[in-house]
Amino acid sequence: MPRARSIDSLILLRAGLGTVAAGVIVVIVAGVFSGSSAAVGAVLGTGLVVAFFSVGQFALGAVLRNNPQMALTMALTIYLVKIGILLVILVLFADTTAFNTKTFALAILICTLVWTVMEVWIFGTTKVLYVEPNSSETLPANKSDG
Repeated sequence: MPRARSIDSLILLRAGLGTVAAGVIVVIVAGVFSGSSAAVGAVLGTGLVVAFFSVGQFALGAVLRNNPQMALTMALTIYLVKIGILLVILVLFADTTAFNTKTFALAILICTLVWTVMEVWIFGTTKVLYVEPNSSETLPANKSDG
């Protein structure tokens, strides 16, 4: 049974590999049907999703280990930062001819969905200890018991 600390590496490994596999499929399909410009867009979109979610998982994992009460605040902050950065990237590359922007957006969508589904599957199938059974901290005795 993995501990809360090892769940981060499990998510990064399984969700990361699933997302990269989906990204490779998108790159191949885009390259075959739309050419090298679309394949480049798919590679960039896949790389962006893997980078965003990996960095977010590292940051959230560090917060959970040190200050679990801040988990929701940190998760929402990470989400808002990622959306803001994505908006800036999309605005900067809106008129680019270096790669196919539609394939870029499609790769982002597909890879985001794959990462999210993998993460839900991992949490649904993995038993994570939220309380360490050998913790040195003990709860104070209930004074009304006796």
